[in-house]
Amino acid sequence: MTKFPLKHFAVAAMLSGACVAAQAAQQDLGNIPFGPPTPFSGAVLAPGPFSDIVTFTLPANLGSGYSVINFPLSGPGFSFNTILNTLGLISNPDGILFNGDDTTVKTSILPGGNSLSLQWGPGDGNFLQAGGNMYLSIGGIATGTTGGIYSGAISVTPVPEPEVWAMMLIGVGLVGFRLRHRSKQAAAARFA
Repeated sequence: MTKFPLKHFAVAAMLSGACVAAQAAQQDLGNIPFGPPTPFSGAVLAPGPFSDIVTFTLPANLGSGYSVINFPLSGPGFSFNTILNTLGLISNPDGILFNGDDTTVKTSILPGGNSLSLQWGPGDGNFLQAGGNMYLSIGGIATGTTGGIYSGAISVTPVPEPEVWAMMLIGVGLVGFRLRHRSKQAAAARFA
């Protein structure tokens, strides 16, 4: 009979609890705040393909970033590994999944990848993102003997307050005034 230290049993029990808690293929993060990234994670409890949904609500913002990464883990008699294939950001105005109003905003596809990320912001045609109900669609294949684990994060860039916009405009105006004043002084010096 093989003896395993107590810490192996503790790790196995912790992983079992984490896997049971993350067993659902859908999770809701609620409102995503500005500031540090909002983390999330998922577990697939058997080898094979998976497609998970992470729902959340974005505030109006200047841009947002999304990332998902494989979290390989192994021990005596178990292994978790995930090959990530797709990460999609979908707008869901009414908050009801798959009822016809869902619109794909952006997708990242990398067959056989260890991580996926995407950005949504001013470069996508809008200076200000309206926000609202959204979800991430995460797809891949769990290749570990007991499934796969992944973790991810969502970060949001806040919209500056009106006072900040006013200060920026005043600053740009002062820089422009100073440059114009210098060019007039330089022109006067050349003709003198």
